[in-house]
Amino acid sequence: MLINVESNKDFDQVVQAVQEKSKEKGFGVMSVHEVHKILESKGMPINYKCTIVEICQPKAASTVLSKRAEISTAMPCRISVYEQNGKVVLSTIAPTELLNMYNAEEFKELAKEIEDTIKTIMEEAAK
Repeated sequence: MLINVESNKDFDQVVQAVQEKSKEKGFGVMSVHEVHKILESKGMPINYKCTIVEICQPKAASTVLSKRAEISTAMPCRISVYEQNGKVVLSTIAPTELLNMYNAEEFKELAKEIEDTIKTIMEEAAK
């Protein structure tokens, strides 16, 4: 399941706000990928802006990875910011859905907490 939030704000403002709100909520910003610029530099442009912000909550990551290394394949969490139909859209894959792929019921509550926080980050960044 995707979590989507729309914004009427400027694209660059939203990308910056995602990073700021992530830090405010205890997440580290691992990387920022300006996908539209990367593709353009490779001679394969797309006709809209798209940036992926990778974030991680260190305590949660340590808890999960100390018991289940294979879950690292779904980390860090990603918030995609892209333009669509005159709006800026923030989108992520729900951590609870990702967790289902690993049959890791022991982390269900933690995944829900992370998901709720990411949704708040997205909603606050969109305002």
